[in-house]
Amino acid sequence: MERGTVSTEVSASGALAAVTSQNMGFAKAAQLKELDVKVGDTVRPGQVLARQDPFSFQQLLAQQQAQLANQQAILDRIVHGTTVEGDRRTLDQAKKILDANQGQRDAVLDRDRNAVDRAEQQLGIAHRQFETQRRTYMQNCDKEDVSDDPMAADPADTGSTGSTGSGTSSTNPLGALTGGVANGMGLTQCPNARSAFLSAKSAYVTAQTSYDTAKHQLDVDDAQYKINVETARQSVVSAQNALDSDRSDRGPNIDAQAALVANGRALVATAQRDVDNTVLYAPVGGTVSAINGAVGEWLNAGGGTTALAPGTDAGIPGVGAAATSDQSSASSALSATRPGGSAFIVLNNIDTYQVVVPFEESDAARVAPNQKVRVTFDAIPDLERDGTVLSVAPGGVNISGVTNYYATILLTNTDPRLRSGLTAETGVLVNSLDNVLVVPNSAIIRQGGRTFVNTPGPDGKPVQTQFQPGLVGDDNTQVLSGLREGQEIQLPQATVSGSPTPPGGGGGGGGGR
Repeated sequence: MERGTVSTEVSASGALAAVTSQNMGFAKAAQLKELDVKVGDTVRPGQVLARQDPFSFQQLLAQQQAQLANQQAILDRIVHGTTVEGDRRTLDQAKKILDANQGQRDAVLDRDRNAVDRAEQQLGIAHRQFETQRRTYMQNCDKEDVSDDPMAADPADTGSTGSTGSGTSSTNPLGALTGGVANGMGLTQCPNARSAFLSAKSAYVTAQTSYDTAKHQLDVDDAQYKINVETARQSVVSAQNALDSDRSDRGPNIDAQAALVANGRALVATAQRDVDNTVLYAPVGGTVSAINGAVGEWLNAGGGTTALAPGTDAGIPGVGAAATSDQSSASSALSATRPGGSAFIVLNNIDTYQVVVPFEESDAARVAPNQKVRVTFDAIPDLERDGTVLSVAPGGVNISGVTNYYATILLTNTDPRLRSGLTAETGVLVNSLDNVLVVPNSAIIRQGGRTFVNTPGPDGKPVQTQFQPGLVGDDNTQVLSGLREGQEIQLPQATVSGSPTPPGGGGGGGGGR
């Protein structure tokens, strides 16, 4: 027996994948106008890959720009508009008109009141003169029934019967004074008195008419200027309301229009982005591994999505748009499809490869990051590469009714013969102990739950010796106790007894240490 290494591997088959894989496509559907790369080309970051026909996108951009210009013009008109200032001027003018109407009303009414006062004074004078002449008339013409109402008829105007009692009427204005002779009155005084009376009467009537006219004019002007002043006042109220409304609305109107301008800018930016997106650029350097589209064809929007392998930007081979072959929904078998799936262009970085491997759940539980991996390739029998477990998926997928967990294994070095999608066999070193006492697995005998090896007895015949095993590796098993370093052991015979051989007994066999 000697010291050595005990190691355990779990194995699974997977496929090579480029360290990065990106599905490229246009943001919106349009006709392919130009294709600047071909499969196998190596591209640098920012290089133009293809172009769409931008006509419809440019037209939409022009429309959005025109609408934005219109909204901006409306905003400028509101911001720099003179509506509020015009309202202030209108209000000032309305106030001036109101003041003018009030001033004119006061002046006219003052004039009318003065005219009424003067007419009233004239009426008083006329009334006193009328009373004086009436009394004189009554005295000189022996009149007793002359009314003090100047509008009443004078009996002398219609004639009267003389005091002689003759019964004859007389139209002589002096006839009414005939009886005055008996009273000692001169016939010549009555006509003068009557004439003065009638003149005073006429003056009194004229004064009364003038007074009534002046009073009526005052009432008419007062009513008219009340209407004028109230109309002017209403104009002031309307102008003030317009000013208040426009002044209070100005801020919200500016904000609302500014929002429309901002929305227009966003639409212009979106339309500009659509125009820009008609040119497809390489986001990173890499190799074009697939192209699905020819110049003149109409391309759908998008380039498909990539099912990423655990812990990396590499796509899982055989899954989703990253696949060079797709898994059938009805079967776990891989069915060939066009390269790149639904993607327009697939861009890979093939300077470094990874192996994406599905492990059954019993093996996946033993796989962990940073474990060492041995990788071989069916298509290249003489090639073996080392790798390291990069990551294990936390969620499982169903493959052929069995739960599997994808693990990503990064190759520590590459080879020009490697290709994306190449089948790879992986052996993950899940347990390893160095410099421990070991026995070959081929020398171990297990019976009844105990572990034995054959050691030479005193007569040289094999004797089954029990020991306590530790870690069981793929080739060796760790010895914890029961055996010593340097002790000779023998391989078991082809036919093994059903029960342990007691010490001193045993069967023949080759020896080893």
